[in-house]
Amino acid sequence: MVSRSLSLIAVITSTFIVTLLCLLGTGCNNHQPDNSASNRESSQTNAPWFVEVARSSGLVFDQHSGHEVQYLMPEMSCSGGALFDMDGDGDLDVYLVQSGSLTSKENPGGGNRLFRNNGDGDFEDVTEGSGTDDRGYGMGVAAGDYDNDGDVDLYVTNVGPDVLLRNEGNGHFIDVTLAAGLGDPSWGSSAGFIDYDADGDLDLFLLNYMNWSIENELECYNAHGTLDYCGPTNYNAAARDTLYRNNGDGTFTDVTTAAGFDAAFGYGLGVAYGDFNSDGHLDIFVSNDSVMNQLWISQGDGTFKDEALFRGCALDESGMAKAGMGIHASDVDDDGDLDVLLVNLLDEADSFYRNEGDYFADQTAAWGMGLASRPFTRFGVGLVDFDNNGYLDVYQSNGGVAMSSESPTDDPFAQENMLFRGAENGRFSEVLPRGGTSNRLIHTSRAAVFGDINNDGAVDILVVNRDGPVYLLKNIVKDRGNWIRFRVIEEHGRDALGATVTLKLGSRNIRREVQSTYSYLAANDPRVHIGLGDHDTVSAVKVHWLDGTTELFGNFEAGQTIVLERSKGTN
Repeated sequence: MVSRSLSLIAVITSTFIVTLLCLLGTGCNNHQPDNSASNRESSQTNAPWFVEVARSSGLVFDQHSGHEVQYLMPEMSCSGGALFDMDGDGDLDVYLVQSGSLTSKENPGGGNRLFRNNGDGDFEDVTEGSGTDDRGYGMGVAAGDYDNDGDVDLYVTNVGPDVLLRNEGNGHFIDVTLAAGLGDPSWGSSAGFIDYDADGDLDLFLLNYMNWSIENELECYNAHGTLDYCGPTNYNAAARDTLYRNNGDGTFTDVTTAAGFDAAFGYGLGVAYGDFNSDGHLDIFVSNDSVMNQLWISQGDGTFKDEALFRGCALDESGMAKAGMGIHASDVDDDGDLDVLLVNLLDEADSFYRNEGDYFADQTAAWGMGLASRPFTRFGVGLVDFDNNGYLDVYQSNGGVAMSSESPTDDPFAQENMLFRGAENGRFSEVLPRGGTSNRLIHTSRAAVFGDINNDGAVDILVVNRDGPVYLLKNIVKDRGNWIRFRVIEEHGRDALGATVTLKLGSRNIRREVQSTYSYLAANDPRVHIGLGDHDTVSAVKVHWLDGTTELFGNFEAGQTIVLERSKGTN
């Protein structure tokens, strides 16, 4: 307790000093948000940014939570999906996680579904015979080539035993869970593949939300005096997350205790990877529901320490723990380190933690993410440049966890999603119409998954809705800027998850991560997409590999997808 108190005092003192320096006009990074009145306005637009095309594109999928009479906690949190290239043909296929029923062996949704991209953004359901129709009560999914054979594999989290699906190529998968030494029986939420020890193969990090069973379910009542879902802290059953080390032979070893992850438990929902302290090692940021976030800093020897409280990102600027859901880490302010955006519960503002090097500063209000986000409960989130102006935008998928009498639909949990535009002044402004679509889309949204489904240079969005149809939001932004995209691969041909791409864009230094794990219950397109605005070239493109080496790949023209392969650049 003494060490934690000292850490908190250090953070508060550091934050006060930085704030004082800023007020005096010194000591602040030049990339500060413009807080003028005009930038507090919503970004009005006459044209939508997206059009919903799921069913017309062949993505026919309705999620089922299985809710009947009893309010079972997992029903409120499901479910997720993946955008990944299952067959190596260069376009993104879709995997959707079904939930089903917690009280019956019958799965009303028919299990998880796999859709193949036909090359133009249209999809075909190829689940039958693919080996991917897991019938567990599904939550999320991770994607990565864990066996280095060039095919992307899937790890599905469930309420109950998880499943590892090895990609055999040609759209066929095999359940190798038991042989691989996996199959955690807990309530898994988000997960992701990560080469935490930089040995060339992908390990696996799994969030376990809470220790729950039907037998220990509680009865809770909302403000209207009617039965509703309970909050996580009612159960006093926080769970330990799990780290599995890849043994390099198709099997995994649980190294959770040896790595130090039993030092703190939480209600983990969102996870993001990155080198947050710029020491050359991958760290892990966990967004926790209703308790302190965790920032697991790698010690470089296979162990981790939770430094979130010391570094100022465990709590908000008021010292309060929020109900953290989805998360994304990216260098928003072009200063070379990873900032973090967490999304939270109704009446709680988002949490935008700006990385100041040795600590994080809660800059939510200054960057325009305070008041606008509070009326919604946000789950999925992405920092993505949708209009290709060179600055990251924000999309949030929303849906309540407690009944509302003000819902505009028959679903008392349904909410609209939100879209914010990023700009050179460093401030986000909400795009109207809300959510970026001309037609109002109102469901209980959960996962938001990001990737360019038709390879037209514009990032699209897949949204999974609780007890509703999936959205496929096709990017139709008018007058988009130029763009460039990189697929960064290791010598085995797999995506180099955890590597970093840097480049020069005019006078700016751009940093982007090779990452699939962010948002909520989602596996995203790992290709690095960068909007260029009016620029038609980029220069000094470098890849910083996990083993500490750096390769220069040179200069490139806009409007193309380029493969950056290990050992093909200049050291």
